[in-house]
Amino acid sequence: MLTADPEIMIVVEAFWDDEASVWVATSDSVPGLVTEAETLEVLIPKLRVMIPELLAANQLFAECAHGVIGFEIYSSRI
Repeated sequence: MLTADPEIMIVVEAFWDDEASVWVATSDSVPGLVTEAETLEVLIPKLRVMIPELLAANQLFAECAHGVIGFEIYSSRI
């Protein structure tokens, strides 16, 4: 549970890859973010770890910052 309003809100796009039977998530705001999972429920915890790590690695948000990073997932399955 978040204790504060996010200082940064990241938009993540997830689409269903029918051939691989996984959700694939990317974000234009997070360089290097590409991950997959069999369900959205499994994808979310992965994103909670990966987004701050990649933002810090790309020097877009300090790991030691006290702010909260939030994200919204927009998913599509055709």
